[in-house]
Amino acid sequence: MIASDLPAPIDCAHWETGEGEPLFLIHGIGASHATWDGVVNALDGRYRCITYDLRGHGISPLPDGTFQLDALVADLEALRKKLGIESAHLAGHSLGGMIGPAYARCFPERVRSLGLLSTAAGRTEEDSRKVQSVVAAMERDGIPNILSTLVDRWYTDDFAARNPDKVQARLDQITGMSAEVFLNVFHIYAETEMAPWLHEVKAPSLVLTGELDGGCNPRLNQFIHETLPDSELVILEGLKHSILMEAPEKVAEHMDRFIQSRA
Repeated sequence: MIASDLPAPIDCAHWETGEGEPLFLIHGIGASHATWDGVVNALDGRYRCITYDLRGHGISPLPDGTFQLDALVADLEALRKKLGIESAHLAGHSLGGMIGPAYARCFPERVRSLGLLSTAAGRTEEDSRKVQSVVAAMERDGIPNILSTLVDRWYTDDFAARNPDKVQARLDQITGMSAEVFLNVFHIYAETEMAPWLHEVKAPSLVLTGELDGGCNPRLNQFIHETLPDSELVILEGLKHSILMEAPEKVAEHMDRFIQSRA
């Protein structure tokens, strides 16, 4: 991915909270900027937190046709330019954890540190088959009919039992957005393999995932940690994929500590 070859960006909706060093927070598939609210609140104004809705998500404009990971990188760069920020910290969750490193590879001088949260690299053939089978099932049977199977992947049983309204709101968020965009970004997540180029990302990087995350498990995050030139690996005990919702204070604590100590 070369900066000069990036496609035309979309002007994504964004929000800012706090003061200090700029910190871009990138959400994942079918979510919105609000998925970072708990982390932003826990950071308590110590950073200039910039959240935004990916293209086709939340209130950001719909894309014209399908797009790839490079388009999401272009959107982030356009937002950085719009805000006049020379360099910033980046943290991304799930698909956002792929956008951040891809951006850092393309624009290394713009990145002070990286957070790769609940993301994946170094997938085996079996890993790839499993995640691509989820996409195929949604295309075959319809997104609403498959979402219930994802709840177990995303949330611990205890959290889901205690917060049925939050789980349902997450499902409604997905069914309320463009099905084409949702499947598009799920394809990007399922088909992106960072292994061939991850070693090129030089920014200090925090690699963080849940102990029980089935798709972005500790084995894949150990691979990310070992491949990155400068990184730290943190495994959050007893958590699955939705660490931003279930443990925002823990996530914020590790992000703040890492930024202060390494960047």
